[in-house]
Amino acid sequence: MKVAIIGYSGSGKSTLASQLKDFYGCPVLYLDKIQFEANWKERDEETAKIMVKEFLDNNDNWVIDGNYTKLLREQRLKEADIIIFMCFPRLTCLRQAYYRYKKHRGKTRESMAAGCDEKLDFEFIKWILLDGRSKEKKKQYAETIREHNQKIVVLKNRKETFLFLNKLGL
Repeated sequence: MKVAIIGYSGSGKSTLASQLKDFYGCPVLYLDKIQFEANWKERDEETAKIMVKEFLDNNDNWVIDGNYTKLLREQRLKEADIIIFMCFPRLTCLRQAYYRYKKHRGKTRESMAAGCDEKLDFEFIKWILLDGRSKEKKKQYAETIREHNQKIVVLKNRKETFLFLNKLGL
C-alpha cells in the first residue's frame, strides 16, 4: 500500500502517518525531515529531491506525510494507492498546533529533522491561518481532488479521521 497524506499544517498529517505506518507495516517518510536540516535550515532542493526519489525507488509500500510541491509531488501522488487530504478548519489546525507545541516544546518530534525543536512562532501561526490557505494553495488542492478523485479521501475534522481509521480496523 502506498499512502500520500497532504493537507493543512496542524491538521494531524504526521499523527495519521504514524498510525498508518504501524497499520500497514511499511516505512514512513516525513517530508519535514527532508525539507529541513538542524535548526530549521532549509535543505538544498536538489539534495532533498534525491532523498525523496531514493525513498520512492527503494520501497514498494510507503506512507508519505507532507505537501512540498517541489519534492516530487506529482510522482508521489501518481504512485499513491490512496491520497488523504486533511482539510481541517484553520482554527482547529491552530488549536492542534498549539497543543502539539505545549506537549513537545523544547523537543524534536519524530516527524521532524534532528535539531528542529518544536516551535509556534508568529510566522508559523500566520502560515496556519493565512499563507498556507492562499488562493493558490486552495486551487492546488482542488486540482488534486479533481485529478485523483478515484483515490482521494478528504477528511475535514477529527471525527471523520476517527471514522476513517475505524473503517480500517484501527
